[in-house]
Formats: sequence, structure tokens, C-alpha cells
Amino acid sequence: MVSLRTLRRVCLLGAAIAIGAIAAANCGGGGSGNDNAPSGASAGGSTAPSGSGSGTSMAAAQDVLTYHNDIARTGQNLGETRLTPANVTASTFGKVGFFAVDGKVDAQPLFVGSLPIAGGTHNVLYVATENDSVFAFDADTGATLWEVSTLSAGETPSDSRGCSQIVNVIGITSTPVIDRSRGAHGTLFAVAMSKDAAGGYHQRIHALDLATGAELLNGPTEIAASYPGAGAGSTNGVVPFTPSLYAERAALLQLGNTVYTTWTSHCDDGGYTGWIMGYSADTLQQTSVLNVTPNGKGGAIWMSGAGPASDGSSIYLLDANGTFDTTLTASGFPASNDFGNAFLKLGTSGGLSVADYFAMTNVVQESSGDIDLGSGGALVLPDLTDANGVVQHLAVGAGKDSTIYVANRDSMGRFNATVNNIYQELPAQLAGGVFGMPAYFNGRVYFGSVGDHLKAFTVTNAKLSITPTAQSAMTFVYPGTTPSISANGATNGIVWAAENGTIAALHAFDPVTLAELYNSNQMGTRDQFGTGNKFITPLIANGKVYVGTTNGVAVFGLLGG
Repeated sequence: MVSLRTLRRVCLLGAAIAIGAIAAANCGGGGSGNDNAPSGASAGGSTAPSGSGSGTSMAAAQDVLTYHNDIARTGQNLGETRLTPANVTASTFGKVGFFAVDGKVDAQPLFVGSLPIAGGTHNVLYVATENDSVFAFDADTGATLWEVSTLSAGETPSDSRGCSQIVNVIGITSTPVIDRSRGAHGTLFAVAMSKDAAGGYHQRIHALDLATGAELLNGPTEIAASYPGAGAGSTNGVVPFTPSLYAERAALLQLGNTVYTTWTSHCDDGGYTGWIMGYSADTLQQTSVLNVTPNGKGGAIWMSGAGPASDGSSIYLLDANGTFDTTLTASGFPASNDFGNAFLKLGTSGGLSVADYFAMTNVVQESSGDIDLGSGGALVLPDLTDANGVVQHLAVGAGKDSTIYVANRDSMGRFNATVNNIYQELPAQLAGGVFGMPAYFNGRVYFGSVGDHLKAFTVTNAKLSITPTAQSAMTFVYPGTTPSISANGATNGIVWAAENGTIAALHAFDPVTLAELYNSNQMGTRDQFGTGNKFITPLIANGKVYVGTTNGVAVFGLLGG
């Protein structure tokens, strides 16, 4: 819930903002439906007229409302008009600010252009932290427009139980999703984990007003679920969702009127299984539940922070190691409905279900050896025409086995003990496992695996090149990198990538050659922003690049501009 401290901050904040006092808070809910952008499309673009408050033009600022820019998770912002390969150089581009917050930023920040807020119109950057806080910043000046805590009275963020997966505390880990059409000012949906004074763990989904941070839809909603099955932790044929065993790491997905959550394990402790849940964006109430290992164990959804992808109707994700039933039904599905370590296609009509899947011939051995698919995220490619003139509907992903899998979304391939029935498979082209996800731009797919160069694979006749057509000179340490793209349509493309390490770095590359245009360590300490943060995806919006860190967001842009 929003704390009294927070509401008081919202009402008084105007004194700290140059444009004047904040307008009276409107905490109303309601709203209309909103379909997210289709495959390959932008995640929404604001065309509101320019306003006052930031000192920077807000005409046609491109919204980034979801992880990796769109529901296909392509990573493209194709409405970037200010940053070009010519001006992203060490002499003209660098760190222009740092927005401090109260904890680690594991979630990708989100951007809303030209929002009426705090008595004016602002471009707004939304930042969620592992301290269970959400901040709204003026994206251009860094002024704090509001700050809320999602903790209930007497609670703290969850402990990490000494594990290195999410450290040192667990609050809001997954990237939220924003719907500008819902509520009086738009709504931000987020999942937060906490621990109460009695030692009980809580997972809750929140709906926050974009302009005030106030809770909407009578939220938050406590996340609870059960599913028929005899799997880990079951009692009398029912598998429970136990909040202490899980964390929401993968980004949220909004598809139409539903917000989908996917669950990984908390510290790999206990008898966990694989959960996907849908919540109404109108009521914040649970609408569907699916367990993909109901009669087994494991099979959680991690994806190193990447969000489930969608083509506008189905959902695609890479499941982590867990039980896979090699005994199949007549239709080729696991007999006990256990899909551990599979590339999944989920149907959403009438509730969640596994509509199709792909599993490699050695799926069980890979799960046992912890070289599963689940460390990577799926990307839905735009429609592509093959050499025979047939339009192909494809999705691509890779995990710990360093093999790139390209699946036909209309026929994923399922499981065969002797041959991988998949549209295309590229083994041995990545030096390490993928702990993140690829990006797509202008006929190229970009991967940054562990200990490897950032690599481009060119798409020709609906197939990826069998070897990389370009690669960066440098390599990326664990966890590799998840690239993002900025471009003005098909021109002025730049591939952005964050580098982990004691001194982290932001890199910019030419999209065709992957020659480096800029990195934040070129000018000594001028552009440095501290220690790296594992699964960080750069956000590019309105002439700036935002990079989450261990204690805030580093902001990069044109110097003197």
C-alpha cells in the first residue's frame, strides 16, 4: 500500500519542483481496454503537445511502456530522432546525470512522454527498486515528481537468504508494465515481494496512478494460487503457490486486458514448480493460472529478467530446468503435463494453456546438468518471407547450452527422442550461455552471451545466417549483455549494450559492423557510473540512454544539449 509518508510527499512536492505546486491528487481508478502494440511494433508513442516543466521539447516523445520496448521484446525504439552514429562519440555524448534511489535497480526503467503531472507536463522516467519503492522522475531534469513505498505497515523487503541470484534484498525485481489508457492518468502495474514482522512472505501486484503514485483498483492484490497436480509441495492432489518459494524476476507482460506474471524460485529452495498467472488490468483480480510442472518439480520462469514475449495472441517463453515427461500423448504432449526446459507457446483464449512447445532430444540430460533454456528470453520476430515466398512466423531464443533455437510459431516442433524437429538450430555460434535475450533490428538478430563478443546474425529468406556476420571487438563478462536498439525508422541505428564489472560501462555500436561508436570508460571517470548490475537492459528514449545501477539510474545524452 502507499504509505502516509508517500502521500504527504506527493502533496507537498511542488515546493521542490520549479514549475510550481502539485495539483490536487486524483486517486480514482477505472479505465478502458488497451491492446498493447503488435509484434514488431513500438510500445506506444506519445504525440501530446509540448508542455512546460523540463526545458526540453516533449513533442512526439516515444513512450517505452514495457520491457525491451514492445511485447515482441525486439528491443527497438524506432522513434529516436536525436541520437545518431555521428553524434554518439566521446566528444559529444556522455553521462549527463544520475538519478539516485533507495536501492538496487534490477528492473528496466520505463518512460512516458508528455504526461500531465506535478502541475505541468513532463517526460517521466519510472524506476522500481529492490527496496520496494517506485520513483517518478522528470526524465530530463531528474527532479523527483513522486516516490511511493509498496510495503505494508511493519514490513521490509524480503531477505535473499544468502543466495546470489537476487541480492541483497528482494523487493520489486521484475520490470513493471504501463498502460496509459487506464485510470485517470494511466496506470503502472508492478509486483512486489516483502516480509512481515512475523516472518511471513508476501507477493502482491500493485496498480499505481502514473501522476500520483496512489494505489488504484482497491489494490494491492495478494498473490495466491493452487493447481491440480501431484508435484513438489502438493497435498491431496493440489499444488499450492507458496510465496516464500518464489520471486517475480521476469518482466510483466500486458496483453489486452490482462497482466501476466511468471515466477522463478526464491534461492532454489524447497519444492517449487512453474507458475504463470494472469490478472485483470481492470480489477486487479486473478483471471487465470497455469502450472507447467504440476506433477513434477522445477520448471520455474527466470529468463534473467527478460519478459515473456507475444505476437498479440499467444505468449512465448523459455522454461528453466525441471521435470519433462518424455512419455507423450497421441498429440505429442508430455503425458503428465510437465514441460521443464522447453520453449513454450501459451494460449490465452479462455485462460492459460500450453498450446505448443519445443524440447530438444536431450532435454532431460540438459535439465539434470543445469544447462537449460531458462536463463534466456524469447524474441518474436516480425513476419518473414522465405525463399519459396511463404510467410514464416518465427520466435528465437537461447539459454545455457549456447545453441540458438529458431522456432516456427505455427508448429514449434515438440519432442522427438532422435531428432530436433525445429525450424532452425544454430549450435556452437555463441561462446557461452545466454543470460538475457537478443534484440532485432533491420534484418539482424543480436546476441551477447557470456564471455563472448556481441554478435549479429543476418536474416535472409527467413533464416538466420549460420555464422555471425559481424561481432564487436570486445567481449562481455558474465552475464553477457542484452542489447537494445535506437533508430529513426530504419536509419541512424545504434546498438546499445551494458557491460557488467567492478567498473561497469555503457557501449554503443554500429548496427551493421558492430564497430564501437562510444563507451563510458573512454574519458576516464567523466562518464563512469560505478559497479555493474547483473541483468540490466539500457533504455533509450527522447535523446537519452538510461542505465540501471546498484543505487540509481545513470543518464547519458548529448553534452551541452
